[in-house]
Amino acid sequence: MTRGRVRCGRLLAGALVAALFGVLAAAPAHAAGYRYWSFWDRDGSSWAYASQGPSTARPDDGAVQGFRFSVSEDSKDAAKPRGAADFDAICAKTPAEDGRKRIALVIDFGTPGDAPEGETPPKPRTACARIADDATSADALAAVAEPLRYDSNALLCAIADYPKSGCGEQVAGSGETGKTEKKPTASEADGKESGSGGPSVGLIAGVAAIAVLGAAALWQARRRRG
Repeated sequence: MTRGRVRCGRLLAGALVAALFGVLAAAPAHAAGYRYWSFWDRDGSSWAYASQGPSTARPDDGAVQGFRFSVSEDSKDAAKPRGAADFDAICAKTPAEDGRKRIALVIDFGTPGDAPEGETPPKPRTACARIADDATSADALAAVAEPLRYDSNALLCAIADYPKSGCGEQVAGSGETGKTEKKPTASEADGKESGSGGPSVGLIAGVAAIAVLGAAALWQARRRRG
């Protein structure tokens, strides 16, 4: 009878440990991100994620704006444009004209790790767009970096024909493209909550409960053996 109880206790403990590993295996290892062009405003000596999209933003003369292609979860972890971002340097060879404004643009095509499969990102570049006073940031970009590509929701998909396909697709943590899901526009992105990619509170509580039960079962089995 005692041996049967001990054996039963061992089986129960083994089952609980197996359940514990099953719960851990079900936890997501990496959070998903989105491969897209982010839009930035130069604020003094640093970049700030734009509060609206390029098709509605109307920058003032002398503004510096940036575009960066990368994989990121949301605006809080988005990669910023790299390289020099000085208006006087970028627009030094573009003289001012009455009735028009000049916008300095920093266009960063990202890294090979962020590139879609089979594509190589061009080198980052800068350009000075001279456009009408009431023109938008999208107009400035079109003046210096065509061809552009947008989707049906006015999401910017490609600058200077890069990338050649895709638009805000979801990418798994391993870097492989997963289920397609469109990235929010710049004005919507700031309201999107940042996911940590770690286990939830409920998952942690479940793991703790299983661990406690497993330890109790082992102790009970040893007690009965003694």
